[in-house]
Amino acid sequence: MAAMDLSQVAERLAARRPASGTYIIGVTGAVAAGKTVFAAALAEHLAAAGQKVELVCTDGFLFSNARLAELDLSNQKGFPPSYDHAALRAALESVRREPTAFPGYSHVTYDIDPALVRTLDRPDILIIEGLNLIPTHGPSLIDSLIYLDAPEYDLEAWYTARFMGPWEAAEHDPGSFYARFRNMSRAETEGLARMVWEKVNLKNLHDHILPARDQADLVVRKGPGHQILAVETRG
Repeated sequence: MAAMDLSQVAERLAARRPASGTYIIGVTGAVAAGKTVFAAALAEHLAAAGQKVELVCTDGFLFSNARLAELDLSNQKGFPPSYDHAALRAALESVRREPTAFPGYSHVTYDIDPALVRTLDRPDILIIEGLNLIPTHGPSLIDSLIYLDAPEYDLEAWYTARFMGPWEAAEHDPGSFYARFRNMSRAETEGLARMVWEKVNLKNLHDHILPARDQADLVVRKGPGHQILAVETRG
């Protein structure tokens, strides 16, 4: 990701910054759109200017796997009902005025991990990346929302590649969520990844994630290598 691309994004964000207090920036987009990598690069870029920047993920506000099972929502993980909306709103409200605990999520165990809880104390900038950044109750607590946009065929390819990484690593990690798929061949696993993309992630994209593109303040359009092709300002 070129520094020039991030500079352009940073300049447009600066123009929208509130006069005081923590500036909360949201980064959203489809599953596998590269939100985590983009948000980390943006945080590093902004911190280089001497600002205190913290980065968190909405995955920490998913209900635990046990709770999802109780609610019969295991097959809707990542969909709006699978998140603790009240906890997310409370954390975003609180972090502007006092030290606030943000829960963490493990992509190895595929579940909430209490060991990953972090307490943040009124950063200059808070970047929160992930799904579920369109408010469901009350006004938005995000000052600037960035949507990462890419063609669906690229998103599917990125998702499949991302699925295969932890599948390969699970060969030596029986505690990994992906260890359950190690009895499958590579071709079978890639087929499973494409099926999950089509039946779960694509539906989530169409039904719940794409509306955020229309509400975003910046839309970052990406190419097949995750390069930034354009940055569009909305509103």
